[in-house]
Amino acid sequence: MLKKVLLAAALALGLAACSQENGAPAPSSAPQPEAAAGSLINKINNKETLLVGTMGTYAPFTYHDQDGKLTGYDVEVTRAVAAKLGVQVEFKETPWDAMMAGLKAGRFDLVANQVALTTPERQATFDKAEPYSWSGKMIVARTDHAPIAKLEDIKGVKTAVMLSSNYDEVAQKMGADIVHTDTMAQGLLIVQQKRAEITLNDELSLLDYLKKTPNSGLKSVWRTPSEEKLGAGLVINKGNDEALAKINAAMKELQQDGTLKKLGEQFFGEDVSVK
Repeated sequence: MLKKVLLAAALALGLAACSQENGAPAPSSAPQPEAAAGSLINKINNKETLLVGTMGTYAPFTYHDQDGKLTGYDVEVTRAVAAKLGVQVEFKETPWDAMMAGLKAGRFDLVANQVALTTPERQATFDKAEPYSWSGKMIVARTDHAPIAKLEDIKGVKTAVMLSSNYDEVAQKMGADIVHTDTMAQGLLIVQQKRAEITLNDELSLLDYLKKTPNSGLKSVWRTPSEEKLGAGLVINKGNDEALAKINAAMKELQQDGTLKKLGEQFFGEDVSVK
C-alpha cells in the first residue's frame, strides 16, 4: 500500500514538472485588473471598450453638466479620439490622488485629466500622447488696466493669489504686493472690488471664467510665453508604443480637421490645442 502511495506521488510530481517545462502557467486565484486583460493595442485593434480614468469634478475639463452628463474639454477630446480609433470609452470617475496609481495598476487603459506628466518619476512609468491643450499662468485685471509686458512687472503691484499655491510662490518671487485668497473666484472678486489690481492663476481656468462671465469687467493682461507653456495629453502606461502611435495619429487628425479648435472654443472661447 505504501509503495502505491509513493508511486502516485512521484507520478504527480513528474506531471507538474512537465507542465512547468512546457511553459503552462500555474493556476492562480488572484484577480486580474480589468484594463490589463489584454494589451492596449489589442483592445484598440479588437474594437474593445477602453477604460478611462478621470475626476468628473474638475470643470471645465471633466465634470457633470446640469443634466448629470459627464462632459468637459478633456472628456469630449477623449470621446473624439475614441471615435477616430473606432472604439468606445467608459469613464471611471476617480479622485486625483488615486488616478495615476489606478492607471499603473491596470484599472484604466488611459487617463484624461489635464496631465502634463512633468516629474521624472511619472515620466519613467507613463507615456503622454500628443498634447490636446497648452497652458501656463495668466494675469487678469480690470478692463481699464494696461497690458503687462513681462511677469517681472508685477513687482510692487497689489496682486490677489491663492494662499500657498505655486502662483503665491511666483508672485512672492516677483516682489508683488500680495493679497491672499482661498479660491480663484475670491481673487477675481477682489480685483473687481478694486482691493487688488491684478490676480494670477491658471490660464485655462481663467479663460473658462472670462468666457462664462463676459460682463465681469475683467480681461487678460499677460500670459505665459508660448515656449514656456505645458501641454496636457492622454496618459498611458509605458510599453504600449503601438497604441501610443495610434492615439497620436488620431489626435493629429483632430487637430487637422478642426475638432480640437471647435472644442477649445466651446469650453474656453479660443483654441487651446496650440501654443
